[in-house]
Amino acid sequence: MAIAPSLTDTEIASISEIPHPTQELGGSIYGATKVFPDYQAEKGESYLGLVHGIAHESSVSLVAVLQAIRAQRKGFETALYFFGIGSLNALHTRGFPTIGAEIFPGMRNENGQLQRFMDEGGKVYACRLGLALHGAREEDLMEGVIPCHPLDVQDCLIEFARKGAIINTTWMF
Repeated sequence: MAIAPSLTDTEIASISEIPHPTQELGGSIYGATKVFPDYQAEKGESYLGLVHGIAHESSVSLVAVLQAIRAQRKGFETALYFFGIGSLNALHTRGFPTIGAEIFPGMRNENGQLQRFMDEGGKVYACRLGLALHGAREEDLMEGVIPCHPLDVQDCLIEFARKGAIINTTWMF
């Protein structure tokens, strides 16, 4: 049985100013018109996502993975490179109280989406220095993640730039 809170006159006035909610669940409050064409990759085009953000500090890491999945499905040769604290997104050993467990729903979203990305042919790189700086071991990486030397971040950028890749850099700290 829910207990109704005791409200002050000003709280009641504030709630009553504008009806809440104005739409039923499932109602649309945003338009659906897509402004730009749904581009697909042309032969040989590449996409690189650089990620320096950690799961649950912001949405930047999860969004970077979702964008890479979308680019891959559009036909781009696609890779994600996690560096610095971002390397922790690629850990197999994430979870609480045990590996793989979620203490709250969605705790391992990045892991699930990264696995989907790799299962669909994407490459994932993780900086060894990023792991070491934050106490993670290389053996803790998800299967299929490619560990890289810290100097590889710049050379990866150069390689993808020389291919004319779309490079999406995300940074959160």
